[in-house]
Amino acid sequence: MATLPFSATSAQSMSISHSKFIFGFMGFNRTTHNPELFLIRTPRSSYSRRKLSVKNVASNQKQKLKDSVTQKEGIAGDLDTFIPDSASIASSIKYHAEFTPSFSTEQFELPKAYFATAESVRDTLIINWNATYDYYEKMNVKQAYYLSMEYLQGRALLNAIGNLELSGAYAEALRKLGHNLEDVARQEPDAALGNGGLGRLASCFLDSLATLNYPAWGYGLRYKYGLFKQHITKDGQEEVAENWLEMGNPWEIVRNDVSYPVKFYGEVTSGADGSKQWVGGENVVALAYDVPIPGYKTKTTINLRLWSTKLAPEEFDLGAFNAGDHAKAYAAMKNAEKICYILYPGDESLEGKTLRLKQQYTLCSASLQDIIARFERRSGELVKWENFPEKVAVQMNDTHPTLCIPELIRILMDVKGLSWKEAWDITRRTVAYTNHTVLPEALEKWSLELMQELLPRHVEIIRRIDEELVHTIIAEYGTEDLDMLKQKLKQMRILDNVELPDSIAELLFKSEENSAVDPAEEVESSVEENKPTAEEDESVGLDTENKKEVTVDEAPKLPKVVRMANLCVAGGYAVNGVAEIHSEIVKSEVFNEFYKLWPEKFQNKTNGVTPRRWIRFCNPDLSKIITKWIGTEDWVVDTEKLVTLRKFADNEELQSEWREAKRRNKIKVASFLKEKTGYFVDPDAMFDVQVKRIHEYKRQLLNIMGIIYRYKKMKEMSPEERKIKFVPRVCIFGGKAFATYVQAKRIVKFITDVGVRVNHDPEIGDLLKHYQFYEETKRIRLSLFLIIMSVLQKCLFLAVNCPSISALLEWRLVEPAI
Repeated sequence: MATLPFSATSAQSMSISHSKFIFGFMGFNRTTHNPELFLIRTPRSSYSRRKLSVKNVASNQKQKLKDSVTQKEGIAGDLDTFIPDSASIASSIKYHAEFTPSFSTEQFELPKAYFATAESVRDTLIINWNATYDYYEKMNVKQAYYLSMEYLQGRALLNAIGNLELSGAYAEALRKLGHNLEDVARQEPDAALGNGGLGRLASCFLDSLATLNYPAWGYGLRYKYGLFKQHITKDGQEEVAENWLEMGNPWEIVRNDVSYPVKFYGEVTSGADGSKQWVGGENVVALAYDVPIPGYKTKTTINLRLWSTKLAPEEFDLGAFNAGDHAKAYAAMKNAEKICYILYPGDESLEGKTLRLKQQYTLCSASLQDIIARFERRSGELVKWENFPEKVAVQMNDTHPTLCIPELIRILMDVKGLSWKEAWDITRRTVAYTNHTVLPEALEKWSLELMQELLPRHVEIIRRIDEELVHTIIAEYGTEDLDMLKQKLKQMRILDNVELPDSIAELLFKSEENSAVDPAEEVESSVEENKPTAEEDESVGLDTENKKEVTVDEAPKLPKVVRMANLCVAGGYAVNGVAEIHSEIVKSEVFNEFYKLWPEKFQNKTNGVTPRRWIRFCNPDLSKIITKWIGTEDWVVDTEKLVTLRKFADNEELQSEWREAKRRNKIKVASFLKEKTGYFVDPDAMFDVQVKRIHEYKRQLLNIMGIIYRYKKMKEMSPEERKIKFVPRVCIFGGKAFATYVQAKRIVKFITDVGVRVNHDPEIGDLLKHYQFYEETKRIRLSLFLIIMSVLQKCLFLAVNCPSISALLEWRLVEPAI
């Protein structure tokens, strides 16, 4: 299929306040005299299909936008010349079913229909995708790179055709081919690339970046077996490997020409000129797989690049293989491939910790090599490294990609030949950090010993950064108050429980000498003060009769660790929380000492989920009502327009439509459950839902205790009292407990046990319907469902598979386990 011509319209001027938001998010708010290029969404009075546009904006030293904005011309041509209709889409689906098949040719069943449909959609995405990046290459825009260990994408088909505004056309095309769009979409497995809110946020970010026409890429790892597939049994949660790639992935494109070497272990050598080289060790190859991410009502289609690891052919031990030692030859291959087997492998063992650190470094190293190669290509023959931060912004989603900081310095110094001063300055102006937790114990720390063994060159760089940080702290606070200084160093250093560098230790020692009292007086005083009395001798470990010293065990040495969050703050230009209250806690508690030192680094970026997937596509009835009363569909990209609904809050017609749309969804759930199980669920019951990964601080335990309390109160009442005091309620728990998190798995077991007890209580009699189902769940966290429902508090327990909890319309059940 030939690539259609592509163009961009000129964008209208944006308000300064809106532009500030854009700069803050992308890291364009740093002081600079250099113009910065970025793409924006064109404001318009009515919503229409949009084209790419670009502005060239210079910021002054006060980090405010200039009023004058120069617009760049777009590329000739127009992608809007062809919009597929149902007939052309049907032909495309039939073509892929025949010529790019993943299934046998005899039947056009649902699985085959899904693959052919997805490949048809991918054709359109590739056209927009290629045009988007041709445009970025030509304009040499500043590009953001979002690095995350997980992406909780969910199903892609309905989201893609919705963003392309082709839902109706694809539904009609599939009807002509004998299938229903919703049935076809249910064949898609969720991409097993994420687990919790961190991954869902990352996926929503990519959707929003594309929708707002930002030049951006996401980077992650391509996990073959995901986190795990969950089974619920009488013993609680059990885990098995995911199989989402078993039939292939129609959305990804392998880039066999894009791969980078990644090294582990080895040693660091020094050259005569003082340069360092990391040599020897274990080498693997990171291979790129690309997934297109379309924006909503725009031709912009950005990229999620996922890395898969393999052994380089030259590393394969052919001699061992031919000698019959197949296990030895095969071991190196599996050692390379296993890096991308599992999301968050168990880290109770040293091997597990090593594998996790390998994953994090693989993501950082391969991604940065790719980013730098793109910068050099766009720069042409003359590469000016001082301009790197003006063309590249690297956003680290939590601390997992922290090794970007020493890795970028390593590449700039050891490979590109820059000095420490140049590399450190470039890195601090390029990298930014999103914090996701306020719990100090949840902030990531790595064993210095393990990192020294696995990444020796990076430990050298981290030690240098730590030394730079200590010098900065001393320069800021001086050495007059040594107690205060030591406290700040204890809280802020990157290396914890590690000796200070010699130069700094000597400086502090001299300061202590200058502030100390006369040594002779101090010794005399201390001897007199510390001389124990007979009564005190026993308490200090001495036998007063025999004068024999009793040995006392020394306190164990604390482990030497690298505090990754501190490294992120010290090595980046910005730190943000993901909600206003969160960002305030980050400033006042989590990183308070850093905030006092660098207040300009800290900012807030309130995050939310995309209204396209989570309202517009999954709840069309509600979406139609919102659009009707607001008078425009612009709320899908500008949720502030939802405030218009406030003036209709008391309107009885709106309230009636709202209730009816909600009830229709619940009727579908009740009908589905009746069809699959034979039991009736009252659609007028309250649905009480908590969907989170199972964790002690996520409050599932508090929730189930509340259910127990409600149940016990019911037991104390007569049937007549229950009718008066209790509203029918459906309580739903969804989530996975991490495989090695014992306490979380105990919470899972507790929830299931409560369900068994409540749903099999003979005293309730005919007022309760009791049954229990167990099933594997999806990696979208919507697993382990406890439904306790009553007509007068009817109780019902289910473990279900729900890809879209917000709509509650896609549950699937297996045969009863009891």
